[in-house]
Amino acid sequence: MDVLHISDVRETGASVKLRGWVHRKRVSGGIAFIVIRDRTGTIQVAVKKDGVDPESWRAAEAVTVESSVEVNGIVKADPRAPTGYEVQASSFSSTAISEPYPITEYQSTELLLDKRHLWLRSQGMTAVMRARSYVFRHAREFLDGQEFFEVTPPVITSAGGETGADLFEVDYFGKKAYLTESSQLYAEAMIFSLERVYSFVPSFRAEKSRTTKHLAEYWHLEPEMAYFDNEMNMKLQEGLISHIATKLASEHGDVLKVLNVDRASLERIKPPFKRLSYEDAISILNGKGFKLKWGDDLGVEEERAITADEDKPIFICNWPKEIKPFYMPINPDDPRTVVCSDMQAPHGHGEIIGGSERIWKYEELIARMREVEKAKGVKFNMDNYGWWIDLRRYGSVPHAGFGMGIERVIKWMLNLDHIRDAIPFPRMSNRLEP
Repeated sequence: MDVLHISDVRETGASVKLRGWVHRKRVSGGIAFIVIRDRTGTIQVAVKKDGVDPESWRAAEAVTVESSVEVNGIVKADPRAPTGYEVQASSFSSTAISEPYPITEYQSTELLLDKRHLWLRSQGMTAVMRARSYVFRHAREFLDGQEFFEVTPPVITSAGGETGADLFEVDYFGKKAYLTESSQLYAEAMIFSLERVYSFVPSFRAEKSRTTKHLAEYWHLEPEMAYFDNEMNMKLQEGLISHIATKLASEHGDVLKVLNVDRASLERIKPPFKRLSYEDAISILNGKGFKLKWGDDLGVEEERAITADEDKPIFICNWPKEIKPFYMPINPDDPRTVVCSDMQAPHGHGEIIGGSERIWKYEELIARMREVEKAKGVKFNMDNYGWWIDLRRYGSVPHAGFGMGIERVIKWMLNLDHIRDAIPFPRMSNRLEP
């Protein structure tokens, strides 16, 4: 008999075989009521002492929470059960008996993080990890449908993609190297052959931030497109986010139900998204009681305030050049700013995408790098950046791209309290294990 998943148990009177883990157990009057779980849900199994062989009954009595088990039985209708069914066991066996499980109800956040390798079995975390996989799948699905090629850049690099600050340094056979904070530079190299590319690999930031939206290691989706301008860039981002949200709502309602996510909140994520200039955003925030001046960045509180009443993401465009990376071109309509946009998730979940046009002319890029060196008192290692600068010398074209933090998107779409629950094993400034 084929093994079924719990979600496939739908036919009263059918003979089924299930495998899973013990979620709960109660023995009363010669009947063991054992709730088992698999990746699709839970179901109650009734093991009657006089309805199974002695070995099955001994196994049912002996199992503990989180023991792995196998059940053969007949499906019975049970309107009290979550799925509407239970299984009357004809045989029951254990694959491995669990020791006393160290996680019980009402545990501290720190203990759950210490025992993350076990807490991932919980129904909530199982649902999040399923949703995470679906977000990855649908992001790739959208970009593949837009004639993109997925590329695989190196994670160990000699140069930073943005400022070069807050990088994890590694010893690379006696040379100084870094874990990448962005694969953008390598993706740019690929557009001159493939035109539209994306990378989907981990990035690393050595920031000591301990907010609800920061990770030291996160998964970074970075598309790069030849002949795209900033407006085309934003429209692509709108399409991507809308596609992921729509697919979650239409195809994965069972997961959303476990997490108490309102499907309608995702169904309304449709283009176009509101666009604000940085200047307008500052004005709006100051109208809400903030005291911001030109050139100030937006922190967690500012992001929360400007998106609190939004049901869809918004773009904040054309930021001051002093607070954005050196590769963004100066805005011809306002030389104080660069041609870029940040997508902010609604209801205070914060920035999820940063994108811009790229400086594509050699002389302009060199001039901008020198300007940044003078303004910030830094020095670019031109040996490390030489290959990337070369791209502007051999048939360059206008291009644009963006970076999306996948855990931030998951946090927002699933309405999670903290980004650490959007990734299986979070790496933060205060956590390296398990």
